[in-house]
Amino acid sequence: MKIQVIHEIQQNQKLTPQEIVDLILKSRNIQDKEIFLNPPSPLKFTLKDFGFTKKQIDHAMSLLQKIFDEKRTIVVYTDYDADGITGGSVLWETLHLLGFKVMPYVPHRQHEGYGFSKIGIDRIKKEYDPALIISVDHGITAVEQVAYAKSLGIPVIITDHHHKQEKIPEAAEGIFHIPALSGSGTAFYFAKEVFLHFRKSLTESKQQKLKKHFETDYLSLATIGTVADLVPLIGPSRSVVRAGLAAFPHVTRVGIRQICKQAEIDGRVISPYEIGFIIAPRINAVGRLEHAIDALRLLCTTNEERAAELAGKVGEMNTARQDLVKANVEEAVLQVQKMKELPKLIILYADHWHEGVIGLIASSILEKYYRPTIVMTKGDGFYKASVRSIPGFHITEFLGEMQKYLKGYGGHAAAAGFTLPAENREIFMKKAIKRASEVISDDDLERIIQADLRIPLVHMSIRLSKMIDQLAPFGVGNPKPTFVSEVELLHAKILGKNKDHLKLTVKQPGVRSVPIDMIAFGQAKIFPELSKNQIVQTVYQLDINRWNGNESLQGIVQKIIL
Repeated sequence: MKIQVIHEIQQNQKLTPQEIVDLILKSRNIQDKEIFLNPPSPLKFTLKDFGFTKKQIDHAMSLLQKIFDEKRTIVVYTDYDADGITGGSVLWETLHLLGFKVMPYVPHRQHEGYGFSKIGIDRIKKEYDPALIISVDHGITAVEQVAYAKSLGIPVIITDHHHKQEKIPEAAEGIFHIPALSGSGTAFYFAKEVFLHFRKSLTESKQQKLKKHFETDYLSLATIGTVADLVPLIGPSRSVVRAGLAAFPHVTRVGIRQICKQAEIDGRVISPYEIGFIIAPRINAVGRLEHAIDALRLLCTTNEERAAELAGKVGEMNTARQDLVKANVEEAVLQVQKMKELPKLIILYADHWHEGVIGLIASSILEKYYRPTIVMTKGDGFYKASVRSIPGFHITEFLGEMQKYLKGYGGHAAAAGFTLPAENREIFMKKAIKRASEVISDDDLERIIQADLRIPLVHMSIRLSKMIDQLAPFGVGNPKPTFVSEVELLHAKILGKNKDHLKLTVKQPGVRSVPIDMIAFGQAKIFPELSKNQIVQTVYQLDINRWNGNESLQGIVQKIIL
C-alpha cells in the first residue's frame, strides 16, 4: 500500500485552522472557495445552465404539449437501479400531477437487461401504444433501439448521464445528456423544465404542491440517486446533494419515511453514509432479485399502509440479497484462488450466479485483490457482465477496444456492464486479459491512500474538525480530508464485541501536547506489535466525539504504519 501525500507541513510552521482548510481546498483544485463552501441552490439551475439551447428545450416542450392536447400516453422508461428508480419516480410523478396520461416502465433485469431493449419497446407498444417514451438513466448508447422505436412510430426523448460513445441515437427527438449529474439529477432538471412550462394549467394549490416537491421530496430522491450511483460530489451534483440532505427532515413522502423507519434510522440526520449503505441498497435490492417496479411504487405511493407493506418487502429482499452475495463471493474467491497466476484483470463466471448481484460480487473481489474485475453469469445464450475498476483504468473505454466481441456495453470510468454472446466467452477472456496486461502497470495495482496533508499532530483541534465539516457532503470526488501524522503511542486497547478494533491514545512526539484518542476499526491484529512510547505513523481523518454534552477530538484511523 502506498501513501500519496499532496502537501507537507513542517513542525516549525505555524498554521491556523483556516490556513489548513485553504491548503486542502487549493490541493483539490477548488477555484472558487466561496461557491464551494456555499454552493448555489440547485433550484436556480435550468437545462440552459447545462448547455441546452432554447430550440432543443422548446422542441421537447412542443412535443409534450401536442401529446397533452391529444390526451395520448407517455411512458417513462427508467433503469432498475436506485439512480434510475429515483429519477423515474420524479419524472413520472411530475407528469402525472401535471395531468399527463403517463405510465412508468421498468425493465426486468434478467429478462430484458439494462436500458432499452426490443423486448421492452415491443411490450410498451402492445400495452400502451404511447405517443412518446422518455428514458431515465439510460439511452445515450441505444442507437439501434431508439431507431427501432421510431420505426414503430414511437418518438423517444433521452435523459441520461452515462459515458457517451462515438455514435449517439440520432433518431431521438431530444437528448438531454448531463454527465456532471446522476441519472436522477438529469431527470430532476428535465422534470423541473416540464413543470415550469406546464404549471399554468394547474390550480394555484396544485402548483404550490409540485413546487414544494421540487424543493424537498424530489431533491431528496435526486440525492439518493446521486450518492447511490457514486457521482462525484462537485459542481451541480454537490448543490443537489447538499440541498437534498438538508431537505430530508421536511420530506413528506411516506415511502422514504417507511424505509427509514424500518431501517431504524428515522430521526437520524441523513448523510451520504445513510444513503449509500442503508437507503439505496434497499431500493436496489428489488431490481436485483425481482422486478424493480415495486421500488418505484414504494417511492410514489401516498398510502401509509401500502408504503409500510412495500418497505417491509424491500427490507426482506435486502436481507436475502446480502445472504446471496455472501455465498456467491465465497465461490468467486475460490475461483481466484485456483488461478495459477493472478492476472491484472480478473474475469470470473458461473452460470448459476444471479444477474442482480454480479456487480456486488465484482466490487467485493476488487476490494479483496485490488484488480479490475469482470463477473459474468449466463442466460439465454448470452453472458451478462458487471465490471468494477480501479483508478487510472477507464473500464468503459477499455470495453470499447473489445466491442467486436460484445453485443453491447456501457458505463463509467469505474463501473460498467456488457452482454457477451456465449460463443465469444473464451476469445473475449483471452484477448481482454492479454490487453489488460499491456495497459495496466504494476504501479496501477498498488493500493493508494491519498492524504491531503502530512502534518504535526499539534495542529489538530476541534475548531479545525468543525471547519472541515463545512466542506461536506463528503463522498466520491470530495472525500473527507485525510492526514498523516507521526505520533507517540501512550496507550492502546482492543475494543468491540469481536475484539477487532483498536483504541489508541497518542501525542505529538518530543513535545508536551494534549493527547488525542484514535479509533482504528478492524485493525486489532497489530495490537501485539504495539508498545508504550512507540513512534508510529497514522493515516486518519478528524472526528468529534460527543458524549453527555461534552466534545473531544478524535481521529478515525485508516492505516497504522509501524
